[in-house]
Amino acid sequence: MKQTMYKPKRYFRRHLKPIRRHLSPIRSGDRIDYKNMSLISRFISEQGKILSGRVNRLTSKKQRLMTNAIKRARILSLLPFLYNEN
Repeated sequence: MKQTMYKPKRYFRRHLKPIRRHLSPIRSGDRIDYKNMSLISRFISEQGKILSGRVNRLTSKKQRLMTNAIKRARILSLLPFLYNEN
């Protein structure tokens, strides 16, 4: 007769690293609005491109709102579409 050793089950840890929560760069008092140029200018690259949500550390909802605000500011000529280096 075979005797088997009792092995307790090993539960694998899902997260080996602790979860790091990143703080949103937009404070609770800031409104995402096309008129808020000081806020909008932080989310545009030097070339005038809209930075991605990963780079901005924004949630998808806030990234959508920010993109719409930037596009609206461009249409109203508050922001240039492209920055010329000349």
